[in-house]
Amino acid sequence: MGDIDDALERAGRETFTREPPKTLKGQIGYLMRRLGITRAVAAEVGVSRRSVERYLKGERKRPPRAIADRVDDAVRARWQPRVRQRARSQAAGATGITIETRARFGYSAPAGTTDDGRYRRLTVHLPPQYARRLFDARDAGAGDAQLRHIVAEGLQEIYFKDGGRRADGLEVELNDIDYFDVSF
Repeated sequence: MGDIDDALERAGRETFTREPPKTLKGQIGYLMRRLGITRAVAAEVGVSRRSVERYLKGERKRPPRAIADRVDDAVRARWQPRVRQRARSQAAGATGITIETRARFGYSAPAGTTDDGRYRRLTVHLPPQYARRLFDARDAGAGDAQLRHIVAEGLQEIYFKDGGRRADGLEVELNDIDYFDVSF
């Protein structure tokens, strides 16, 4: 996973309308309802089937930190899928997404090319068509390079070219990302 994919996942998790279960027993119970059998839960979390049974019964309440984090991640990845899908559909169809990033950009123009030697901090609202392209590419299993290209194209059109009012012929490339955040 890359920076953009991680940011899209975090943005999806911010749309929750209720908090996921907090106790280990509640989290394992939720995973059991979603995955069906202890073998699937054990494979997902990286523990034995017997450990899953102990967590489910409440015999073990404090697993090692790494296992607790994997359980929490597995629950959050499956929590409220319809709420997430509704938020994604809204962003891809009507509202768009807001990107906040601190990154270095490369530019190509009729006069030549350059890599901007400094980090720029941008907060830009991208229209729904870019959100749709990002979601579709991510669902199709696109790599970080392809997702960066879509974001760079959106920033190029909306921010750098100002919707076609300036910088005709400019091509923007997203080089080094310091941080990247998405909200929708």
